[in-house]
Amino acid sequence: MNTGLIIVNLIVFIALLALLVIMQKKHVSFSKRVFAGLGLGIVFGYILHLIYGMDSEATTGTIEWVNIVGSGYVKFLQMVVMPLVFISIVGAFTKMKVTKNLGKIALLVIGILVLTTGVSAAIGIGSALSFNLDEFQLTEGEAEKARNESLADRVETAENLTIPQQLLEMIPSNPFADLTGSRPTSTIAVVIFAAFIGVAYLGVRRKNPTEAETFAKIIDSIYAIVMRVVTLVLRLTPYGILALMTKVAATSNYEALVSLGKFVIANYVAIIIVFIIHLILLALAKLNPVLYMKKGFPTLAFAFTSRSSAGTLPMNIKSQTDDFGVSEGVANFAGPFSLSIGQNGCAGIYPAMLAIMAAPMAGIDPTSISFIITLIIVCMISSFGVAGVGGGATFASLIVLSVMDLPVAIVGLMVTVEPLIDMGRTALNVSGGMTSGILTSRITGDFTEETYNRPEIAQAQ
Repeated sequence: MNTGLIIVNLIVFIALLALLVIMQKKHVSFSKRVFAGLGLGIVFGYILHLIYGMDSEATTGTIEWVNIVGSGYVKFLQMVVMPLVFISIVGAFTKMKVTKNLGKIALLVIGILVLTTGVSAAIGIGSALSFNLDEFQLTEGEAEKARNESLADRVETAENLTIPQQLLEMIPSNPFADLTGSRPTSTIAVVIFAAFIGVAYLGVRRKNPTEAETFAKIIDSIYAIVMRVVTLVLRLTPYGILALMTKVAATSNYEALVSLGKFVIANYVAIIIVFIIHLILLALAKLNPVLYMKKGFPTLAFAFTSRSSAGTLPMNIKSQTDDFGVSEGVANFAGPFSLSIGQNGCAGIYPAMLAIMAAPMAGIDPTSISFIITLIIVCMISSFGVAGVGGGATFASLIVLSVMDLPVAIVGLMVTVEPLIDMGRTALNVSGGMTSGILTSRITGDFTEETYNRPEIAQAQ
Protein backbone atom coordinates (compact mmCIF):
# COMPACT_ATOMS: atom_id res chain seq x y z
CA MET A 1 0.00 0.00 0.00
CA ASN A 2 1.30 3.48 -0.90
CA THR A 3 1.30 5.00 2.58
CA GLY A 4 2.75 8.29 1.35
CA LEU A 5 -0.17 8.97 -1.00
CA ILE A 6 -2.69 8.11 1.71
CA ILE A 7 -1.01 10.53 4.13
CA VAL A 8 -1.10 13.32 1.53
CA ASN A 9 -4.80 12.63 0.87
CA LEU A 10 -5.57 12.70 4.58
CA ILE A 11 -3.72 15.98 5.03
CA VAL A 12 -5.98 17.49 2.36
CA PHE A 13 -9.05 16.01 4.06
CA ILE A 14 -7.99 17.41 7.45
CA ALA A 15 -7.48 20.81 5.80
CA LEU A 16 -11.07 20.65 4.50
CA LEU A 17 -12.31 19.79 7.99
CA ALA A 18 -10.32 22.74 9.34
CA LEU A 19 -11.98 25.00 6.76
CA LEU A 20 -15.40 23.99 8.09
CA VAL A 21 -14.20 24.68 11.65
CA ILE A 22 -13.10 28.18 10.59
CA MET A 23 -16.50 28.76 8.98
CA GLN A 24 -18.17 27.76 12.23
CA LYS A 25 -15.98 30.11 14.28
CA LYS A 26 -16.85 32.93 11.89
CA HIS A 27 -20.54 32.16 12.57
CA VAL A 28 -21.34 31.09 9.01
CA SER A 29 -24.90 29.74 9.02
CA PHE A 30 -25.51 26.05 9.61
CA SER A 31 -27.10 25.48 6.20
CA LYS A 32 -24.18 27.13 4.38
CA ARG A 33 -21.71 24.94 6.27
CA VAL A 34 -23.71 21.83 5.37
CA PHE A 35 -23.80 22.91 1.73
CA ALA A 36 -20.04 23.62 1.83
CA GLY A 37 -19.38 20.16 3.29
CA LEU A 38 -21.49 18.59 0.56
CA GLY A 39 -19.73 20.46 -2.24
CA LEU A 40 -16.21 19.96 -0.88
CA GLY A 41 -16.89 16.26 -0.43
CA ILE A 42 -18.06 15.84 -4.02
CA VAL A 43 -15.03 17.68 -5.42
CA PHE A 44 -12.46 15.97 -3.18
CA GLY A 45 -13.96 12.52 -3.69
CA TYR A 46 -14.15 12.88 -7.44
CA ILE A 47 -10.51 14.05 -7.57
CA LEU A 48 -9.51 10.91 -5.64
CA HIS A 49 -11.53 8.81 -8.09
CA LEU A 50 -10.01 10.62 -11.08
CA ILE A 51 -6.40 10.31 -9.91
CA TYR A 52 -6.37 6.83 -8.33
CA GLY A 53 -9.55 5.03 -9.44
CA MET A 54 -12.26 3.61 -7.21
CA ASP A 55 -10.51 0.30 -6.40
CA SER A 56 -6.92 1.47 -5.93
CA GLU A 57 -5.11 1.00 -2.63
CA ALA A 58 -4.65 4.75 -2.32
CA THR A 59 -8.41 5.33 -2.60
CA THR A 60 -9.54 2.47 -0.36
CA GLY A 61 -6.87 3.28 2.22
CA THR A 62 -7.85 6.96 2.29
CA ILE A 63 -11.57 6.21 2.52
CA GLU A 64 -10.95 3.78 5.37
CA TRP A 65 -9.61 6.70 7.43
CA VAL A 66 -12.20 9.18 6.14
CA ASN A 67 -14.86 6.70 7.26
CA ILE A 68 -13.89 7.37 10.87
CA VAL A 69 -15.54 10.76 10.47
CA GLY A 70 -18.39 9.77 8.14
CA SER A 71 -19.44 6.39 9.50
CA GLY A 72 -18.61 7.56 13.02
CA TYR A 73 -21.09 10.40 12.66
CA VAL A 74 -23.77 8.03 11.35
CA LYS A 75 -23.15 5.69 14.28
CA PHE A 76 -23.52 8.56 16.75
CA LEU A 77 -26.94 9.33 15.27
CA GLN A 78 -27.93 5.66 15.16
CA MET A 79 -26.87 5.45 18.81
CA VAL A 80 -29.81 7.64 19.81
CA VAL A 81 -32.38 6.37 17.29
CA MET A 82 -34.08 3.64 19.33
CA PRO A 83 -34.05 5.63 22.60
CA LEU A 84 -35.42 8.61 20.66
CA VAL A 85 -38.15 6.55 18.96
CA PHE A 86 -39.28 5.11 22.30
CA ILE A 87 -39.13 8.28 24.34
CA SER A 88 -40.69 10.37 21.55
CA ILE A 89 -43.78 8.19 21.29
CA VAL A 90 -44.25 7.90 25.06
CA GLY A 91 -43.61 11.62 25.41
CA ALA A 92 -46.33 12.35 22.88
CA PHE A 93 -48.86 10.70 25.19
CA THR A 94 -47.74 12.72 28.22
CA LYS A 95 -48.55 16.03 26.56
CA MET A 96 -52.09 17.12 27.36
CA LYS A 97 -52.75 18.96 24.10
CA VAL A 98 -51.72 15.98 22.02
CA THR A 99 -53.71 13.37 23.93
CA LYS A 100 -56.93 15.24 23.14
CA ASN A 101 -56.32 14.71 19.43
CA LEU A 102 -54.39 11.46 19.72
CA GLY A 103 -56.54 9.30 17.44
CA LYS A 104 -56.83 12.06 14.84
CA ILE A 105 -53.08 12.68 14.85
CA ALA A 106 -52.19 9.00 14.45
CA LEU A 107 -54.77 8.57 11.67
CA LEU A 108 -53.58 11.66 9.79
CA VAL A 109 -49.87 10.80 10.06
CA ILE A 110 -50.33 7.21 8.90
CA GLY A 111 -52.90 8.18 6.28
CA ILE A 112 -50.66 10.84 4.70
CA LEU A 113 -47.65 8.50 4.72
CA VAL A 114 -49.53 5.61 3.11
CA LEU A 115 -51.42 7.72 0.58
CA THR A 116 -48.27 9.52 -0.57
CA THR A 117 -46.63 6.11 -0.93
CA GLY A 118 -49.48 5.06 -3.20
CA VAL A 119 -49.00 8.23 -5.25
CA SER A 120 -45.24 7.55 -5.33
CA ALA A 121 -45.86 4.03 -6.63
CA ALA A 122 -48.12 5.41 -9.36
CA ILE A 123 -45.47 7.94 -10.37
CA GLY A 124 -42.80 5.24 -10.33
CA ILE A 125 -44.97 3.17 -12.66
CA GLY A 126 -45.51 6.16 -14.94
CA SER A 127 -41.79 6.94 -15.04
CA ALA A 128 -40.86 3.32 -15.78
CA LEU A 129 -43.35 3.13 -18.65
CA SER A 130 -42.35 6.56 -20.00
CA PHE A 131 -38.70 5.47 -20.17
CA ASN A 132 -39.73 2.08 -21.63
CA LEU A 133 -38.05 0.24 -18.77
CA ASP A 134 -40.36 -2.71 -19.42
CA GLU A 135 -38.21 -3.29 -22.51
CA PHE A 136 -34.91 -2.71 -20.67
CA GLN A 137 -32.46 -5.59 -21.10
CA LEU A 138 -30.43 -6.53 -18.05
CA THR A 139 -27.39 -8.76 -17.85
CA GLU A 140 -26.04 -10.63 -14.86
CA GLY A 141 -22.33 -10.11 -14.21
CA GLU A 142 -20.21 -11.38 -11.34
CA ALA A 143 -21.31 -8.59 -8.99
CA GLU A 144 -24.98 -9.15 -9.79
CA LYS A 145 -24.62 -12.92 -9.38
CA ALA A 146 -22.95 -12.47 -6.00
CA ARG A 147 -25.67 -10.04 -4.94
CA ASN A 148 -28.47 -12.47 -5.80
CA GLU A 149 -26.67 -15.24 -3.91
CA SER A 150 -26.36 -12.99 -0.85
CA LEU A 151 -30.08 -12.22 -1.07
CA ALA A 152 -31.05 -15.90 -1.07
CA ASP A 153 -32.16 -15.95 2.58
CA ARG A 154 -34.11 -12.72 2.26
CA VAL A 155 -35.75 -13.95 -0.94
CA GLU A 156 -36.88 -17.13 0.83
CA THR A 157 -38.25 -15.05 3.71
CA ALA A 158 -40.10 -12.69 1.38
CA GLU A 159 -41.55 -15.51 -0.73
CA ASN A 160 -42.87 -17.29 2.35
CA LEU A 161 -44.19 -14.14 4.01
CA THR A 162 -47.85 -13.38 3.26
CA ILE A 163 -49.26 -9.92 3.93
CA PRO A 164 -51.02 -11.08 7.17
CA GLN A 165 -47.73 -12.62 8.31
CA GLN A 166 -45.92 -9.43 7.41
CA LEU A 167 -48.31 -7.43 9.59
CA LEU A 168 -47.90 -9.98 12.40
CA GLU A 169 -44.12 -9.50 12.29
CA MET A 170 -44.59 -5.92 13.42
CA ILE A 171 -46.00 -6.96 16.81
CA PRO A 172 -43.24 -7.02 19.46
CA SER A 173 -42.88 -10.33 21.29
CA ASN A 174 -39.69 -9.13 23.00
CA PRO A 175 -39.57 -5.32 23.03
CA PHE A 176 -36.17 -5.29 24.72
CA ALA A 177 -34.69 -7.28 21.82
CA ASP A 178 -36.37 -4.90 19.38
CA LEU A 179 -34.77 -1.96 21.18
CA THR A 180 -31.46 -3.40 19.93
CA GLY A 181 -32.73 -3.38 16.33
CA SER A 182 -32.57 -7.16 16.05
CA ARG A 183 -35.23 -7.44 13.30
CA PRO A 184 -36.11 -5.56 10.10
CA THR A 185 -39.39 -4.58 11.77
CA SER A 186 -37.80 -3.61 15.10
CA THR A 187 -38.50 0.11 14.67
CA ILE A 188 -42.25 -0.27 14.17
CA ALA A 189 -42.29 -2.85 16.99
CA VAL A 190 -40.72 -0.29 19.33
CA VAL A 191 -43.30 2.27 18.18
CA ILE A 192 -46.12 -0.16 19.02
CA PHE A 193 -44.59 -1.01 22.42
CA ALA A 194 -44.17 2.70 23.24
CA ALA A 195 -47.79 3.32 22.20
CA PHE A 196 -48.94 0.65 24.67
CA ILE A 197 -46.93 2.36 27.42
CA GLY A 198 -48.54 5.67 26.44
CA VAL A 199 -52.07 4.25 26.52
CA ALA A 200 -51.32 2.70 29.92
CA TYR A 201 -50.16 6.12 31.12
CA LEU A 202 -53.48 7.65 30.04
CA GLY A 203 -55.33 5.00 32.06
CA VAL A 204 -53.20 5.64 35.14
CA ARG A 205 -53.67 9.40 34.76
CA ARG A 206 -57.44 8.99 34.98
CA LYS A 207 -57.31 6.78 38.08
CA ASN A 208 -54.17 8.03 39.86
CA PRO A 209 -53.14 11.51 38.63
CA THR A 210 -50.30 11.85 41.15
CA GLU A 211 -48.40 8.78 39.96
CA ALA A 212 -49.08 9.70 36.33
CA GLU A 213 -47.66 13.18 36.92
CA THR A 214 -44.48 11.69 38.37
CA PHE A 215 -44.13 9.40 35.34
CA ALA A 216 -44.69 12.33 32.95
CA LYS A 217 -41.95 14.37 34.66
CA ILE A 218 -39.52 11.45 34.35
CA ILE A 219 -40.34 11.04 30.65
CA ASP A 220 -39.97 14.78 30.04
CA SER A 221 -36.58 14.78 31.78
CA ILE A 222 -35.31 11.81 29.77
CA TYR A 223 -36.62 13.38 26.57
CA ALA A 224 -34.79 16.63 27.33
CA ILE A 225 -31.52 14.74 27.90
CA VAL A 226 -31.91 12.66 24.72
CA MET A 227 -32.65 15.75 22.63
CA ARG A 228 -29.62 17.49 24.13
CA VAL A 229 -27.49 14.54 23.00
CA VAL A 230 -29.08 14.89 19.57
CA THR A 231 -28.17 18.59 19.44
CA LEU A 232 -24.56 17.83 20.34
CA VAL A 233 -24.33 15.23 17.58
CA LEU A 234 -26.03 17.46 15.01
CA ARG A 235 -23.31 20.05 15.39
CA LEU A 236 -21.04 17.56 13.64
CA THR A 237 -23.29 17.42 10.56
CA PRO A 238 -21.12 19.47 8.13
CA TYR A 239 -18.08 17.31 8.93
CA GLY A 240 -20.05 14.09 8.62
CA ILE A 241 -21.51 15.11 5.27
CA LEU A 242 -18.05 16.09 3.98
CA ALA A 243 -16.73 12.61 4.81
CA LEU A 244 -19.78 10.73 3.55
CA MET A 245 -19.87 12.61 0.25
CA THR A 246 -16.13 12.07 -0.21
CA LYS A 247 -16.69 8.33 0.04
CA VAL A 248 -19.64 8.39 -2.37
CA ALA A 249 -17.80 10.43 -5.01
CA ALA A 250 -14.55 8.45 -4.68
CA THR A 251 -16.01 4.94 -4.75
CA SER A 252 -18.99 5.27 -7.13
CA ASN A 253 -18.94 3.11 -10.24
CA TYR A 254 -19.39 5.74 -12.94
CA GLU A 255 -19.20 3.15 -15.74
CA ALA A 256 -22.16 1.31 -14.23
CA LEU A 257 -23.95 4.62 -13.95
CA VAL A 258 -23.55 5.12 -17.69
CA SER A 259 -24.65 1.56 -18.59
CA LEU A 260 -27.70 1.73 -16.32
CA GLY A 261 -28.11 5.47 -16.75
CA LYS A 262 -31.62 5.16 -18.16
CA PHE A 263 -32.81 3.33 -15.05
CA VAL A 264 -31.08 5.83 -12.72
CA ILE A 265 -32.53 8.83 -14.58
CA ALA A 266 -36.04 7.30 -14.52
CA ASN A 267 -35.72 6.84 -10.74
CA TYR A 268 -34.60 10.40 -10.14
CA VAL A 269 -37.30 11.82 -12.40
CA ALA A 270 -39.87 10.00 -10.26
CA ILE A 271 -38.16 11.12 -7.03
CA ILE A 272 -38.15 14.77 -8.13
CA ILE A 273 -41.83 14.61 -9.16
CA VAL A 274 -42.86 13.18 -5.77
CA PHE A 275 -40.77 15.82 -4.00
CA ILE A 276 -42.60 18.49 -6.02
CA ILE A 277 -45.88 16.90 -4.88
CA HIS A 278 -44.71 17.34 -1.26
CA LEU A 279 -44.15 21.03 -2.02
CA ILE A 280 -47.58 21.32 -3.67
CA LEU A 281 -49.23 19.79 -0.60
CA LEU A 282 -47.49 22.36 1.59
CA ALA A 283 -48.56 25.15 -0.76
CA LEU A 284 -52.16 23.91 -0.59
CA ALA A 285 -51.85 24.16 3.20
CA LYS A 286 -50.87 27.84 2.63
CA LEU A 287 -47.24 27.28 3.63
CA ASN A 288 -44.24 28.59 1.70
CA PRO A 289 -42.57 25.64 -0.10
CA VAL A 290 -39.38 27.69 -0.66
CA LEU A 291 -38.92 27.98 3.10
CA TYR A 292 -39.41 24.23 3.39
CA MET A 293 -36.62 23.59 0.88
CA LYS A 294 -34.27 26.09 2.53
CA LYS A 295 -34.81 25.02 6.12
CA GLY A 296 -35.12 21.33 5.33
CA PHE A 297 -31.89 21.25 3.30
CA PRO A 298 -29.51 20.18 6.13
CA THR A 299 -31.76 17.25 7.09
CA LEU A 300 -32.37 16.18 3.50
CA ALA A 301 -28.68 16.55 2.63
CA PHE A 302 -27.72 14.25 5.49
CA ALA A 303 -30.39 11.73 4.46
CA PHE A 304 -29.02 11.86 0.91
CA THR A 305 -25.41 11.23 1.92
CA SER A 306 -26.00 8.75 4.77
CA ARG A 307 -28.69 6.66 3.03
CA SER A 308 -30.32 6.07 6.42
CA SER A 309 -33.81 7.27 7.32
CA ALA A 310 -33.27 5.96 10.86
CA GLY A 311 -29.98 7.81 11.22
CA THR A 312 -31.73 10.99 10.07
CA LEU A 313 -34.53 10.68 12.67
CA PRO A 314 -32.96 13.06 15.22
CA MET A 315 -32.55 15.75 12.56
CA ASN A 316 -36.05 14.98 11.23
CA ILE A 317 -37.70 15.65 14.60
CA LYS A 318 -35.55 18.71 15.34
CA SER A 319 -36.36 20.21 11.94
CA GLN A 320 -40.08 19.69 12.44
CA THR A 321 -40.19 21.25 15.91
CA ASP A 322 -37.50 23.96 15.77
CA ASP A 323 -37.69 25.03 12.11
CA PHE A 324 -41.21 24.17 10.89
CA GLY A 325 -43.31 24.91 13.97
CA VAL A 326 -44.68 21.38 14.37
CA SER A 327 -45.69 20.55 17.95
CA GLU A 328 -43.43 18.10 19.77
CA GLY A 329 -46.26 15.60 20.11
CA VAL A 330 -47.01 15.49 16.37
CA ALA A 331 -43.32 15.44 15.41
CA ASN A 332 -42.74 12.59 17.86
CA PHE A 333 -45.41 10.58 16.04
CA ALA A 334 -44.57 11.54 12.45
CA GLY A 335 -40.80 11.02 12.75
CA PRO A 336 -40.74 7.48 14.19
CA PHE A 337 -43.75 6.28 12.18
CA SER A 338 -42.14 7.46 8.92
CA LEU A 339 -39.20 5.13 9.55
CA SER A 340 -41.28 2.03 8.94
CA ILE A 341 -44.54 3.15 7.33
CA GLY A 342 -45.12 4.70 3.94
CA GLN A 343 -41.59 5.39 2.77
CA ASN A 344 -42.23 7.18 -0.53
CA GLY A 345 -38.92 6.25 -2.15
CA CYS A 346 -38.05 2.82 -0.75
CA ALA A 347 -41.56 1.37 -0.51
CA GLY A 348 -43.29 3.33 -3.27
CA ILE A 349 -41.21 4.31 -6.29
CA TYR A 350 -38.52 1.62 -6.32
CA PRO A 351 -40.59 -1.59 -5.91
CA ALA A 352 -43.15 -0.30 -8.42
CA MET A 353 -40.47 0.38 -11.05
CA LEU A 354 -38.86 -3.02 -10.56
CA ALA A 355 -42.27 -4.68 -10.89
CA ILE A 356 -42.87 -2.91 -14.21
CA MET A 357 -39.49 -4.13 -15.46
CA ALA A 358 -40.06 -7.69 -14.21
CA ALA A 359 -43.64 -8.05 -15.50
CA PRO A 360 -42.74 -8.92 -19.14
CA MET A 361 -40.41 -11.66 -17.86
CA ALA A 362 -43.46 -13.28 -16.27
CA GLY A 363 -45.59 -12.82 -19.38
CA ILE A 364 -47.62 -9.99 -17.82
CA ASP A 365 -48.59 -6.80 -19.62
CA PRO A 366 -47.25 -3.98 -17.37
CA THR A 367 -49.67 -1.48 -18.93
CA SER A 368 -52.71 -3.49 -17.81
CA ILE A 369 -54.95 -1.32 -15.60
CA SER A 370 -55.72 -4.21 -13.26
CA PHE A 371 -52.01 -4.98 -12.87
CA ILE A 372 -51.17 -1.31 -12.15
CA ILE A 373 -53.98 -0.88 -9.58
CA THR A 374 -53.02 -4.12 -7.83
CA LEU A 375 -49.35 -3.08 -7.79
CA ILE A 376 -50.15 0.29 -6.20
CA ILE A 377 -52.27 -1.35 -3.49
CA VAL A 378 -49.59 -3.96 -2.77
CA CYS A 379 -46.94 -1.22 -2.47
CA MET A 380 -49.11 0.69 0.00
CA ILE A 381 -49.76 -2.37 2.17
CA SER A 382 -46.17 -3.59 1.95
CA SER A 383 -44.91 -0.18 3.06
CA PHE A 384 -45.71 -1.14 6.65
CA GLY A 385 -42.59 -2.36 8.42
CA VAL A 386 -39.94 -1.33 5.89
CA ALA A 387 -36.66 -0.86 7.75
CA GLY A 388 -35.44 2.75 7.76
CA VAL A 389 -31.83 1.86 7.01
CA GLY A 390 -29.87 1.03 3.87
CA GLY A 391 -31.42 -2.12 2.41
CA GLY A 392 -35.04 -1.35 3.28
CA ALA A 393 -35.90 -0.85 -0.38
CA THR A 394 -34.45 -4.27 -1.19
CA PHE A 395 -36.69 -5.98 1.35
CA ALA A 396 -39.72 -3.97 0.22
CA SER A 397 -39.02 -4.89 -3.40
CA LEU A 398 -38.65 -8.57 -2.58
CA ILE A 399 -42.01 -8.54 -0.80
CA VAL A 400 -43.82 -6.67 -3.59
CA LEU A 401 -42.35 -8.85 -6.35
CA SER A 402 -43.17 -12.02 -4.40
CA VAL A 403 -46.76 -10.99 -3.72
CA MET A 404 -47.19 -10.04 -7.39
CA ASP A 405 -45.65 -13.42 -8.40
CA LEU A 406 -42.85 -11.74 -10.35
CA PRO A 407 -39.20 -12.84 -10.67
CA VAL A 408 -37.23 -11.46 -7.70
CA ALA A 409 -33.79 -11.89 -9.32
CA ILE A 410 -34.13 -8.44 -10.85
CA VAL A 411 -33.41 -6.93 -7.41
CA GLY A 412 -29.83 -8.22 -7.47
CA LEU A 413 -29.24 -6.94 -11.01
CA MET A 414 -29.31 -3.36 -9.75
CA VAL A 415 -26.44 -3.78 -7.30
CA THR A 416 -24.03 -1.51 -9.18
CA VAL A 417 -26.31 1.54 -9.15
CA GLU A 418 -28.21 0.78 -5.94
CA PRO A 419 -26.17 3.21 -3.75
CA LEU A 420 -26.64 6.08 -6.21
CA ILE A 421 -30.41 5.61 -6.33
CA ASP A 422 -30.67 4.92 -2.59
CA MET A 423 -29.41 8.41 -1.77
CA GLY A 424 -32.33 10.07 -3.54
CA ARG A 425 -34.82 7.52 -2.19
CA THR A 426 -33.73 8.13 1.40
CA ALA A 427 -33.99 11.90 1.07
CA LEU A 428 -37.51 11.46 -0.33
CA ASN A 429 -38.46 9.14 2.55
CA VAL A 430 -37.40 11.78 5.06
CA SER A 431 -39.17 14.54 3.13
CA GLY A 432 -42.34 12.45 3.23
CA GLY A 433 -42.02 12.06 7.00
CA MET A 434 -41.48 15.78 7.58
CA THR A 435 -44.32 16.69 5.21
CA SER A 436 -46.72 14.36 7.03
CA GLY A 437 -45.78 15.96 10.35
CA ILE A 438 -46.20 19.51 9.06
CA LEU A 439 -49.56 18.80 7.40
CA THR A 440 -50.88 16.89 10.42
CA SER A 441 -49.83 19.65 12.80
CA ARG A 442 -51.39 22.25 10.49
CA ILE A 443 -54.70 20.36 10.28
CA THR A 444 -54.97 19.69 14.04
CA GLY A 445 -53.99 23.24 15.00
CA ASP A 446 -50.84 22.15 16.87
CA PHE A 447 -48.76 24.40 14.65
CA THR A 448 -46.72 27.59 15.11
CA GLU A 449 -46.82 29.44 11.81
CA GLU A 450 -44.40 32.12 13.01
CA THR A 451 -41.72 29.45 13.48
CA TYR A 452 -42.31 28.07 9.99
CA ASN A 453 -42.10 31.54 8.43
CA ARG A 454 -38.90 32.47 10.27
CA PRO A 455 -36.12 32.43 7.62
CA GLU A 456 -33.30 31.35 9.97
CA ILE A 457 -32.50 27.69 10.61
CA ALA A 458 -32.65 26.99 14.34
CA GLN A 459 -31.31 23.46 14.68
CA ALA A 460 -27.76 22.68 15.77
CA GLN A 461 -26.63 26.31 15.92
